[in-house]
Amino acid sequence: MTALPVAEARPAPALPRMIQGTLARLALAVLALAVLLLAVGLAVTVGEMPVAPLAAAKAVSNGLFGTAFPLDPIQEGVIWDYRLSRALVAAGCGAALALSGTVLQALLRNPLAEPYLLGVSAGASTGAVAVMILGVGGGALSLSGGALIGAAAAFALVALLAAGAGGGSDRIILAGVAGSQLFNAVTSYLVTSFADAEQARGVMFWLLGSLGGVRWPDVHLALPVAVIGFAVCLLHARALDAFTFGADAAASLGIPVLRLRVLLFGLTAAMAAAMVSIVGSVGFIGLVVPHAARFLVGPGHARLLPAAFLMGAVVMVLADIVSRIIIPQQILPIGVVTALFGAPAFAVILFRARRPA
Repeated sequence: MTALPVAEARPAPALPRMIQGTLARLALAVLALAVLLLAVGLAVTVGEMPVAPLAAAKAVSNGLFGTAFPLDPIQEGVIWDYRLSRALVAAGCGAALALSGTVLQALLRNPLAEPYLLGVSAGASTGAVAVMILGVGGGALSLSGGALIGAAAAFALVALLAAGAGGGSDRIILAGVAGSQLFNAVTSYLVTSFADAEQARGVMFWLLGSLGGVRWPDVHLALPVAVIGFAVCLLHARALDAFTFGADAAASLGIPVLRLRVLLFGLTAAMAAAMVSIVGSVGFIGLVVPHAARFLVGPGHARLLPAAFLMGAVVMVLADIVSRIIIPQQILPIGVVTALFGAPAFAVILFRARRPA
């Protein structure tokens, strides 16, 4: 009796695995968005005046869809005009800063890179303070415009210093530290020499990071800047993957290294300048969040950029909540809150960076 041939085992088709991976990423994205919405909802209901979730939902519905749910006018104003706009600005700023840190860490191949270490934030602060105190531009230049000019000046100075020192990521970081100290000194000089006591107090509180004065026009700046920046960075996710192996490796793959560096460095500077002009200096978001996102989703930028974007938004909203409730009847600058939690994380990253690969 002739034995029947045994059918050879065939490898499982790749399509189901691709579908599973896509579904898994989609599920994570939906979960992250749900967490962000939950954080924004918590920010709307928590504060000195507690608000029931149903009342918050009615106020948001009245503002977004023009419904006419009966609410106390003061309560509705607090929810719509103050807390919701504040939460959305916090989300946009956190997302943009985390995105900027992720891009800079890839371009410079340095785990400590972020907009504030590169002097961009200090330059933006100087430009914004010059507009606020000196009236630079004669009223034609907005706070955001002054911050953008200051960030561009800081970016140019750091680039020149780094190029003069021989280039390299370490030289860029050192040049950024020097640029930050210079622009911080100029800002302090402007405040102490030209501002009265009330102006100085307001500026110093703003420089520590403040969401107290944000309203809907700030939302209309923060969210589009964050979303457009995210879209541009995501289009270059593969190039950023190549940059993690070095500029030479990226060039060997046909990536226009110089053009892409100018584009992405300029984009991160613009995002940081826009956010500084709205909320002041808020440190550690651009440094710590990319590492946390990388730990959760891995180093591939197609996953890392969305994760950092959403995680930065959530962290910033939660930090704003803490700043409003940690001390009764007093609001801390949000930069103080992010520093309290970010400094220990920074120390951990610093020691990990010292370990041999």
